[in-house]
Amino acid sequence: MAIDERLQRMMEFSDTLDGLKRVSRRNLIMDGSREENSAEHSWHMAVLCMFMQEYAPRGIDQFRAMKMMLIHDVVEIDAGDTFCYDVKGYEDKAEREQAAADRIFGLLPEDAARELRALWDEFEACETPEAGFANALDRFQVLRQNLRTDGGTWPRYGIPKSRVLVRMGQVQTGAPKLWPVVLELLEGAVRDGILEDDS
Repeated sequence: MAIDERLQRMMEFSDTLDGLKRVSRRNLIMDGSREENSAEHSWHMAVLCMFMQEYAPRGIDQFRAMKMMLIHDVVEIDAGDTFCYDVKGYEDKAEREQAAADRIFGLLPEDAARELRALWDEFEACETPEAGFANALDRFQVLRQNLRTDGGTWPRYGIPKSRVLVRMGQVQTGAPKLWPVVLELLEGAVRDGILEDDS
């Protein structure tokens, strides 16, 4: 059977996704041995979304949130990962990622491109319960990584508690049942000396 144009475009998109495995993040994997890549992060997020539904707002479309988690960082293939506390990097982050989304999702057939781009846009806008939950888990998992690696990025980049609290704020709205847990974990991190309390 000859490969038709639709399948050819899907395969090109699939081949492009392999590039996510080469995008390094600043966060360490939980044994502290190396930085994770964005493909590993996206997989971890989707699995987390699958089994933590009890912490999601009532009535959430879990499958939609999982799909968001799987593709939320695809744009990093072109745009790179912008460290969440990198103020300078955030100056052109949206522009870089929009251009990447245009190119990468544009590889797909029009209907598939429209569906995945809509999911990515929804995650970025963070205005639906599904996007809020997905964004909350995205922050919660990184919190867990930092806690398991003696502070991870916090001491390495001089990130104090006040900045972590701002970053974690999405948990309060997207997964409110987890917010008391976040506060307790951060207090523990301060007590353990792996997070500076600048309040």
